[in-house]
This record gives sequence, structure tokens and C-alpha cells, in this order.
Amino acid sequence: MTKTTEPSRCHWAANGDALMRDYHDTEWGVPQHDDRALFEFLCLEGAQAGLSWRTVLAKRDNYRKAFHQFEIARVAAMTDRELEKLLLDPGIIRNRLKVSSTRDNAIVALDVIAEFGSLDVYLWSFVDGKPLRNHWRSQGEVPASTALSDRMSKALKKRGFRFVGTTICYSLLQATGMVNDHLVGCFRYGGQG
Repeated sequence: MTKTTEPSRCHWAANGDALMRDYHDTEWGVPQHDDRALFEFLCLEGAQAGLSWRTVLAKRDNYRKAFHQFEIARVAAMTDRELEKLLLDPGIIRNRLKVSSTRDNAIVALDVIAEFGSLDVYLWSFVDGKPLRNHWRSQGEVPASTALSDRMSKALKKRGFRFVGTTICYSLLQATGMVNDHLVGCFRYGGQG
């Protein structure tokens, strides 16, 4: 009987946690160009502030139900009453500022779409429309933020987006494939961008 060997993964996905492993193997770092999906990542990365990504990922399906599958126009139209009701939902992170920021960010996203044609065009403009590939060999080399995420954070805040600090923006860049931060030894490193 032959023994199957697990492929080499980024450190954070190699600990046997199936949810994190599957996210790493199928989504993280894959260039994303769908406005709804980009908006979802923007909101979920903001919800993660001060928490682990694992916590948010485990609640992702509940977030999708609570926020109309992250359909931007529907989220922008949510009422104060709907948002208040969500604060009672244990399936999401019940932080008043984070919950209300989702609607606020949807309203700003609609303005961005009106100006640029899509959220995709606007967000990808920070990397000139193509993924940046880093060449990190160890997890310790991967930064929490960069000059790029500083610039993106400042621009998003100026437009009125909330929960878009530089660390959140860098996580957004990584998650949506604008920046490939798979380690060189990871089996996903060569498959992106």
C-alpha cells in the first residue's frame, strides 16, 4: 500500500484544520474579479479586525445569509431595524460598528461602481490590474502591511469605507489574489497570477 503525501502548504494552513486548509487550497490568493465576491472579502476582512480569520471563516455562511449573499445593492438598502436584528444573531460577530459598516461600505461601493464601472476595476487599480508575486520563503518574511496596503487604506478611508486599516487591506490584497503571498515552497505558489 502506498502512502500518500500531503502537499507542502503555507504554514497557517498546514496544521490539520480542514476549514483553513480548504480555504488555502481553493480560494486564498486566487485572483478575484467578481464585484460581489470582492465586496464579501472586504466586509469579512473588516469583521476579522481583532479576531482570527478562522473565526470569521467559520461564520461565513451565516454572514452570507445575514447580508443577502453580499449583493451590494441589497446590503446598501438594509434598514436600521434589519441591522439591529442582526446584533442578536450568534452566527455572526455581533459588533455594532462592524455590522453597520457592512451597509456603509455597500453604499460607498455603489458610488465606486458608478464612478469606475465596477468595484473590480477600482480595487485592482492599486496593483495596475495584475497580481503582484512575492517570493517569501518563510512565514516570518510575510508582512502584515506594506506601502501598497497603506496607500489602499488611505484611499478607501477617504472614500468613506470603514474597517479598512492597512493590515485589513493587506489581508484583502492577499485573499483576493492581488498579491500572491503563498510561500515559495507551497504547492499553490506557482498556480497564481
